[in-house]
Amino acid sequence: MITHSTGNRYHPLSIGAHWLTLALLVVVYTLIELHGFYPKGSSMREALKTWHFMFGLVVFCIVLARLVARASFRAPPIEPPLPPWQQQLAAAMHVVLYVFLVAMPLLGWVTLSAKGQPIPFFGLELPALLAPDKALGKSLEAIHKTFGTVGYYLIGLHALAGLYHHYVTRDNTLRRMLPWR
Repeated sequence: MITHSTGNRYHPLSIGAHWLTLALLVVVYTLIELHGFYPKGSSMREALKTWHFMFGLVVFCIVLARLVARASFRAPPIEPPLPPWQQQLAAAMHVVLYVFLVAMPLLGWVTLSAKGQPIPFFGLELPALLAPDKALGKSLEAIHKTFGTVGYYLIGLHALAGLYHHYVTRDNTLRRMLPWR
């Protein structure tokens, strides 16, 4: 069932999930950056990594909810309309962002599984997705770190595009997603 958004804005669930995703990404990236300040094996370093894992899985859950919301509520039109090439570029960028937001937590989960480590989730231990394989775990961890770096650029490009539309082309792209009117 696809329903219309609220006028010229996204549905409030979509808006809330968008900004919650951003807040969680800030937390996830901050936690993994901070862990480098502590010595290997220290309790603080391990705690920061554990919180990174758990909040990464929360991002995964929120993104799944966002995908349901995206399928349920139509996006409000951009006014004035974008040229077709910008519409296609925006659609491609959204696909890349969603693939990133789904793949990264799953890649983290698979990495922990391959390394034979527990997969913590706020008092629960999630099942391993792979049998332990230390060499595979190291390779997956390297991929996860590389894609994590790519994530900085994807998020930055997404933010810059919103600002470009707001301040340069002066369309309603950003205003449609702002939590206030």
